[in-house]
Amino acid sequence: MSDAAIRTAQPAVRTTAYAVILTISFCHMLNDVMQSLLAAIYPILKAEYGLAFWQIGLLTVAFQITASLLQPLIGLYTDKRPKPYSLATGMASTFCGLLLIAYASSYGFLLLGASLIGIGSAIFHPEASRVVRTASGGRYGLAQSVFQVGGNFGSAMGPLLAAFVVVPGKQTSVAWFSVAALLGMVVLHRVGAWYQRHVSAPKSRAAADRIAHLPRKRVLFALGLLGLLVFAKYSYTASFTSYYSFYAMQRFGVTIQQAQLMLFVYLGAVALGTVFGGAIADRIGAKTVIWVSILGILPFTLALPYANLEWTLLLTFIIGIVGASAFPVIVVFAQELVPHRVGMIAGIFFGFSFGIGGIAAAGLGVLADIRGIEFVYKACSFLPLIGLAAVFLPSLRNMQPQPTAVKLST
Repeated sequence: MSDAAIRTAQPAVRTTAYAVILTISFCHMLNDVMQSLLAAIYPILKAEYGLAFWQIGLLTVAFQITASLLQPLIGLYTDKRPKPYSLATGMASTFCGLLLIAYASSYGFLLLGASLIGIGSAIFHPEASRVVRTASGGRYGLAQSVFQVGGNFGSAMGPLLAAFVVVPGKQTSVAWFSVAALLGMVVLHRVGAWYQRHVSAPKSRAAADRIAHLPRKRVLFALGLLGLLVFAKYSYTASFTSYYSFYAMQRFGVTIQQAQLMLFVYLGAVALGTVFGGAIADRIGAKTVIWVSILGILPFTLALPYANLEWTLLLTFIIGIVGASAFPVIVVFAQELVPHRVGMIAGIFFGFSFGIGGIAAAGLGVLADIRGIEFVYKACSFLPLIGLAAVFLPSLRNMQPQPTAVKLST
């Protein structure tokens, strides 16, 4: 089928296709389980290869910067030329990356494996976000949150699987998770067939009718603010995903497995919080949810570096569940600002979040080598203050739509 035929094959889905949303969320879970394994096995790799913290950070950079650079370009390309079956291709790249990590004989192969996993993410996230929006039936916040929660559950399961499968079986046991990649490839091929039948035209009237009446400069300013908020969220998140296990082991003297369980508390809380964020945003507005999600965790992040083990677990859970809903709501907010570039916007924000996470992980690794891992959490505790920038975001709910949408030049 030609690209033009794909665009016009079916009208936009008018009712929420929950089966498709849940299926793509399940694949997001598989995708992020495999990605989270990389960070979850950092203690094993550090001991096995004698790595410094900056080398741990560089592994995160290899994964996240690869995804960051490619995602916007892939999103922009598929906005113009939809590729329904590219989701399975992305999963295949992750499959190859897992096998490389499992059987790597040197640090260089670890970097290559991390890069292939990053390429898989770059292909998966923009197109998966477009599929979810197509299937949403207009309930964009809910659909994006259900999609995101699959990834969050996958990220939360990674440390558990690392603790009970990878740690006992060592590095080569990572290869068992390539089976999940094969399953994902089969399922995503089926999703691609559905998407090919239902993909919306990129310049549909439905998208134009939803755009708020904003001048182009105001749209760009709002996108810049959203990017700043993503910077705050993912810089702080990087301190957990890359270094929380080390922090727990050094500060409280817990074992690797116990540290992985503590990380699961945070990631599990993130998964739970994401379930509700999008649905709430559809009702009370994205701006309010973004404000509460980022700035609202400030008292808890400030208290965390000084808490004992029991209070650390409680504060970790609160930070995870309150801060969880920001990102899917930010993506939906940005897509409402530029509705004709859904894939590009998803690629920019997913890619930017990965890139910021990678840069922050590398920087925090250097800071940990210089000042110690506990200082990292004291320094990062002030990042949620950037959430004050949300006050300058436009309130799309109070604006009148116009027939012609604001469109960014490309």
